[in-house]
Amino acid sequence: MTKTFVLEGESITDISSFYDEINRVFMCDENWVIGESLDALNDLFYGGFGAISGRKNVKLVWRNIDVSRAHLGVEATRNYYLEKLNHPQRYKVEKIKSNLEKLRNENSGSTYFDLIIELINGHSNIHLVPD
Repeated sequence: MTKTFVLEGESITDISSFYDEINRVFMCDENWVIGESLDALNDLFYGGFGAISGRKNVKLVWRNIDVSRAHLGVEATRNYYLEKLNHPQRYKVEKIKSNLEKLRNENSGSTYFDLIIELINGHSNIHLVPD
């Protein structure tokens, strides 16, 4: 049976508020929340915990997705990568610099929004419905 979940795009104004919205929708019955991490988001979408736990099929309606796309675009992505550079012991610095360069010079790098969409599309049990 497919369960429907709804993200409110107007609530998403930056990366932090994206995770606030994810936690509101998927972690409301848990006594903990996922952090601001694409890896954590990926784990959530595997269905091991939260509202998706044990669900085979999920319909994810993302209302006002264009608002989210704009707020999770180049500027938010640049800030995300720059923050990672402050912790070189944790992250692959050369990869981050390469991603920043693509954003800066070619405007062809993936934005944070693009990374989220790629992640969602990597889960065949999740059907994204932009609204």
